[in-house]
Amino acid sequence: MPSIIYGLLGLAVFVTFAGLQKSLLAGGLTLALLVLPIIIIASREAVRAVPVSIEQGAMALGATRWQAVSRQMVPAALPGMLTGTILALSRAIGEAAPLIVVGGIVFGTQVPSVNSADANDTPLFAMPLQIFFWAQDPRASFQELAAGGIIVLLAILVLMNSVAIFLRNKFSRRW
Repeated sequence: MPSIIYGLLGLAVFVTFAGLQKSLLAGGLTLALLVLPIIIIASREAVRAVPVSIEQGAMALGATRWQAVSRQMVPAALPGMLTGTILALSRAIGEAAPLIVVGGIVFGTQVPSVNSADANDTPLFAMPLQIFFWAQDPRASFQELAAGGIIVLLAILVLMNSVAIFLRNKFSRRW
């Protein structure tokens, strides 16, 4: 589903019905909705990839179903679950459309403070939106800032994907 649909859903659910203002919290919850299906599908596939004999073997040795799932199935599926989560988060860092819809269109001049009295009223500051505004500015210095911001986002994306590959390789088991 296109990310703008998630933005409209976040606007309807979090801003209109839940009474949240166009804020950092509404943007964060909207991005959570955006990545949730990816994490769920990756987790389901990771659990399905674990052989059934692992669970059956644990239950044959006297473990309850909960013990077999929590101590055998989930640890075996953890590499796939972590990989799916990190890849979903790497998608979220580049999404601008949902943030624009729920209030991210505010030009951010400072990073929001977590220590403020009411962090819910802090204007939304997202790097993709900032890059968008910098790229629209005709001055050369802002074009360089936009290019630098793109490089920073790409570096974070490469880093997150590298962590996903490392975790998958570290925790994977051969059956």
